[in-house]
Amino acid sequence: MNALNSAMWASLPAIVADAEADDSVHVVVLRGAGTRAFSAGADISEFSSARSGEAAQAYNELNHNAFGAVMNCAKPTIAMVQGYCMGGGLELALCCDLRYAGEGASFAIPSARLGIGYDPRWIRPLLSALSASQVKEVLYTGRRFSDTEALRMGMISHLCATDALESETRALAEMISQNAPLAVYAAKRCVDEFLNNPENPDMEALDKLVAECFASEDYAEGQSAFAEKRKPVFKGK
Repeated sequence: MNALNSAMWASLPAIVADAEADDSVHVVVLRGAGTRAFSAGADISEFSSARSGEAAQAYNELNHNAFGAVMNCAKPTIAMVQGYCMGGGLELALCCDLRYAGEGASFAIPSARLGIGYDPRWIRPLLSALSASQVKEVLYTGRRFSDTEALRMGMISHLCATDALESETRALAEMISQNAPLAVYAAKRCVDEFLNNPENPDMEALDKLVAECFASEDYAEGQSAFAEKRKPVFKGK
């Protein structure tokens, strides 16, 4: 069921860093092994030894670093969700820019049903996709939300037929990868900046990103391709 243990949490930042450093990678897709679950959540068998003192601090740091790596990835991220998407698995999906789910997927954070105090560091991904009242409903009830409920709430961005999930996710990734990388990066950073600092966004940094797009070789290529009625070939420069 793809439960997330400490080793998995610890490996995520390096995996994301490798994808960021690889110029052939334009979009990062996260998926679970098999078809039963994206992830059943954190491996609760580890909780008895990681819920107090230094062990708890170390475990929370692993989670925080993993979520941060995905949320701050320089490249667009897509969660491809099939089956169960629970607890820390749902949080991981919410750290992605986009979430495509197959019909029949279900979502929950059952911490209240397990007597688990919810880590405040895990609230941010929830609030990036859901309203405050929706987050409270998810946490207060611990219940499962259906695929259609998740779509309505914004927990997922697109619902696909199960047998079309992989092809539709791949089509989305390919569509994004054909666009100018600098422009996509600027868009990602602008949205994230306004989300994270709505009252005082760093406009100087955002304006610089936009200016770099206009000064890029890709901008010239985009203009030429449009005039010549052909597909542009962007290089991220």
